[in-house]
Amino acid sequence: MTLPSLSLSLQFGALADAALHRAALPRHTVARCIRHALETDAEITVRIVDAEEGQALNRDYRGKDYATNVLTFDYATDPLVMADLVLCAPVVAREAAELKKPLAEHYAHLLVHGTLHAQGWDHETSEADAEAMEARETAILAGLGQPNPYAA
Repeated sequence: MTLPSLSLSLQFGALADAALHRAALPRHTVARCIRHALETDAEITVRIVDAEEGQALNRDYRGKDYATNVLTFDYATDPLVMADLVLCAPVVAREAAELKKPLAEHYAHLLVHGTLHAQGWDHETSEADAEAMEARETAILAGLGQPNPYAA
């Protein structure tokens, strides 16, 4: 299987525990997760941010005044996907701990999730769309050797 090409920029904001997040997100792993979720070639920037930056972006662009795990800013889908994925390190770390999952595993799920959003997938439009997106994420993650993120 030939995967789509990817031009990737991986950025880390000012994080108190940057080493932990850098270790969970080696560039080759980030690229692998995204490429497996792509349906076409892409130019994607992944930025790992602190809670303050994550909250400001969520508030300014979505009108929700809290830091969320992943934000997707999609700019184009044809002829190639162009997007920014912003992952909030403290939120991702907290969720991984609550779910009793390795940090790298949770990041893999959110990278796939955000990449699907960049291609027009949406889980907030209907229950059927949510189920379809979850099924697609689960299949992609299985192909990456990752467990089902929605399994109890």
